[in-house]
Amino acid sequence: MFDHVGFTVSDYDRAKHFYQAALAPLGLALLFEVTAAETGAESHAGFGTPGRPFFWIGTGAQPTRSLHVAFAAPDRATVDAFHQAALAAGGTDNGAPGLRPHYSADYYGAFVRDADGNNIEAVCRGAA
Repeated sequence: MFDHVGFTVSDYDRAKHFYQAALAPLGLALLFEVTAAETGAESHAGFGTPGRPFFWIGTGAQPTRSLHVAFAAPDRATVDAFHQAALAAGGTDNGAPGLRPHYSADYYGAFVRDADGNNIEAVCRGAA
C-alpha cells in the first residue's frame, strides 16, 4: 500500500482543473495546495478524501512521462462516470469502460491519458 504519489505536469493549472473534474466521480477532491512562493520553488496540488491527500501533481523541471495510476472505484457506474468526466475535461481515451478478463474475471476498468500522456485508470473489482 502506498501513502501518496506525486508527479510533475507541464501545465499546472490545466492539470489541476483536469484532475478536479476527472476524480470527482471517484469522490476525490482538491484538498491542499502549496504555492511556489511557500516552497520557494514549486507548486503542488494534493487530491484525496477529507483529511487525506494522497495523489499529488506539481510543477518541476520536466513533466513525468508514462506514469500509470489506477484508482479504485466502488462500482462499474463510477468507472463509467470517471471516464466520461475525464474525457469532458480534456483527457483522451485510452480504453473505454469494460471488462478486462485478462486481468481477472471481474476486472472492470477505464483508461484515459491526461495532457502529459500519463495513463490514468479507474477500476472496480466485483460483479456488476
